[in-house]
Amino acid sequence: MLIDNLVYEQKYRFTVNQYEGPFFYFFDWDERSYQINMEFQHFHQYYEMCIFLDEQAGHLINGAWHDMRCCDIVAIRPSLLHRTSYPEGAPNKRLIIQFAFPNMPSPLDGYMKKILSIFNKEVPIYRFEGKYKNIVLEKLNDIYYLSKAPNEMTDLAIHNKFVEFLSLIYLYRSQNSYQENVDFDNITNKVYSITSYIHNNYTEDLSLNSIADQFYVSNYYLSHQFKKVTGFTLTEYIQLTRIRNAQSLLISTNKPITDIAFLSGFSSFSQFNRVFNTFVGTSPSKFRKNNQKP
Repeated sequence: MLIDNLVYEQKYRFTVNQYEGPFFYFFDWDERSYQINMEFQHFHQYYEMCIFLDEQAGHLINGAWHDMRCCDIVAIRPSLLHRTSYPEGAPNKRLIIQFAFPNMPSPLDGYMKKILSIFNKEVPIYRFEGKYKNIVLEKLNDIYYLSKAPNEMTDLAIHNKFVEFLSLIYLYRSQNSYQENVDFDNITNKVYSITSYIHNNYTEDLSLNSIADQFYVSNYYLSHQFKKVTGFTLTEYIQLTRIRNAQSLLISTNKPITDIAFLSGFSSFSQFNRVFNTFVGTSPSKFRKNNQKP
């Protein structure tokens, strides 16, 4: 079936190369519902793109809420904290693409850095209209049809089409018409402003008192409304944000764990170790050992 000129087949997926290897693609056409919304934001060590195919959904990126509509493209870089929030009601259709590229030889590396810069925007969401949308989405349709009739050159053809897809987003970036249109009540807007503030300042000394003063609300009111909107107490949210960023550093760097504790906003290693065990269920050293790739 076609959804706004994009081919969609529910529960269709395929992988090129070993999943989560140094060079792979994973395409997944499917639908998701409110019941499987994640509790907290997560991260990947690979790139991810989400193309929404229904008229209503939300996406949290580093604590900031973004409204989505059909054919909006979210470009998530490695280690960026994010979470899709699907509304109650019928499941939402979407296409998820996950991928990783190896380092390219010069001068191709320069071109790839330009193309991948689309993932580095503060709000990495792309909305194209008219002919621009059709040209961009057509590359995804080409990939779908290539995967349906595989041959010995299919993987290379899919790679080339996907690079074209990314290149077009980069070339048409000035045509991006995405605008925030969040329709929340004032306190919900304020709570999401606070979650965004936490994600951008988690290394600082944050507390209920300091944040309440920063956003001109009472401690009691903030504590009650924050839990109501996010499902977490303010302290839990701060700690989870710090832990998620610590997990990313543990996987992607060789920094000493004691340094990571302080880089993640914890005042002592013992506090970091205790909170990490509480939320992750294992120690930082064991987490690194089990998840860090060679």
